[in-house]
Amino acid sequence: MRRALGGTGLTVSALGLGCGPLGAPGVDDAAAARLVHAALDHGIDVFDTAPSYGASEERLARALAGRRGAATLVTKGGYGVPGVPDWTPECIERGVERALRVLCTDVLDVFLLHSCDADRLRRGDLLAPLARAREAGKVRAVGYSGDGEALDVALGTEVFDVVECSVSLVDRAALRQLARLTGAPVGVLGKRALANAAWARLGGPNGADEPRADVEEYARRVEALFAPSDPPLGLPMDELFLRFAAHAPRVSCALVGTSRVEGVRRAAELVARGPLPREALADLEQRHLDRGAGFAGLV
Repeated sequence: MRRALGGTGLTVSALGLGCGPLGAPGVDDAAAARLVHAALDHGIDVFDTAPSYGASEERLARALAGRRGAATLVTKGGYGVPGVPDWTPECIERGVERALRVLCTDVLDVFLLHSCDADRLRRGDLLAPLARAREAGKVRAVGYSGDGEALDVALGTEVFDVVECSVSLVDRAALRQLARLTGAPVGVLGKRALANAAWARLGGPNGADEPRADVEEYARRVEALFAPSDPPLGLPMDELFLRFAAHAPRVSCALVGTSRVEGVRRAAELVARGPLPREALADLEQRHLDRGAGFAGLV
């Protein structure tokens, strides 16, 4: 299942692999390669990484050796260049060069500003180096990764081709923002599609020493929507969440992060089933109106 990535000219799989888990200390090159190759073998060609994801970029590059042409590489920047202040034009320029080197490629498919705030975006000076990188053929498409007010600002620029934002059953704020779009099409990568599998926390903590605030909030929302009654049509939670996100309006590709080959296979199978049945969508919409209308977007 393939879709246009907005007006970029790129065509991408409806499901992408969030590569944060590739950077985990317990993942070695062999495990990373198995995961990336499983994704490719299941028709997944979008790989979303960032310099803040540990060794993710390096492991992804090694896993894609000989198969780079089959992948759509998405990485991010704006920070973390030694000797250069974060969120400056020079940091963007050198961040693109760094990404090309680390990912062992001549061109980046998508380069995103990684969650800078609305005021920095309004400043405008970060846009020119992105446009220059695109014009020079170093990057095919540029954009923004983030949510909230900054996403609104990003959607209002004429430079960004792609946005990456939260899209899930328990966080629909970005979908409302996207629905207001007019003009040229924008590619949309939906992150947090599974809301960190927050349903696993129902009935007690998941064993984390310091539970993340966003995961705790997602769990609270899942409980509000689903604890009083069974999921619609008896569908599993992962199926509800992933089919909703991957087939939501304007979404080009839904991202799922997993460190398990079985997780890749399961996600690909679910997305291939297509949109949720109309009765399930109607049920979910009513639950959202009754119990989730006040859910604010999480940043």
